[in-house]
Amino acid sequence: QVQLVESGGGLVQAGGSLRLSCAASGRTFRTYAMGWFRQAPGKERESVAAISASGARTYYADSVKGRFTISRDNTENTVYLQMNSLEPEDTAVYYCAGGAVFADLRPAHYEYWGQGTQVTVSS
Repeated sequence: QVQLVESGGGLVQAGGSLRLSCAASGRTFRTYAMGWFRQAPGKERESVAAISASGARTYYADSVKGRFTISRDNTENTVYLQMNSLEPEDTAVYYCAGGAVFADLRPAHYEYWGQGTQVTVSS
C-alpha cells in the first residue's frame, strides 16, 4: 500500500512563494505519474499539475501556468510543487495523488491520495 504525505503548506502573503512536498512510501514511486490537486472551501476539487513517471512530461491547469512548477525526485520518492506569485484565489487544501499510468489532470486516474496540506494566501 502506497502512502503519500504532503508538507510545506502555510500562510503567505499575496505575491509570495511556497514549495509543497509529497513523500511517497514504497519502491514503485518511479513507475507511476503524480499529480497535485486542490480544493477550496465550498468548491469542487480541481486539478493543478501533473508529471509523468520519468518527469519528462508536465501539465498544468490554466489558472497556474507560469506560476507553479511541478517536479519530482525519484531517488527521494518525492514530488514537489513550487508555487510563485501566489494569489488569494490559490487558497485551498492541496493534495498530491499518485498511481496514474500517465500524467493526467483528471483526478479519477489516480489511485493514491494524501491527506492534504493547507495553503492560505492573504491579500
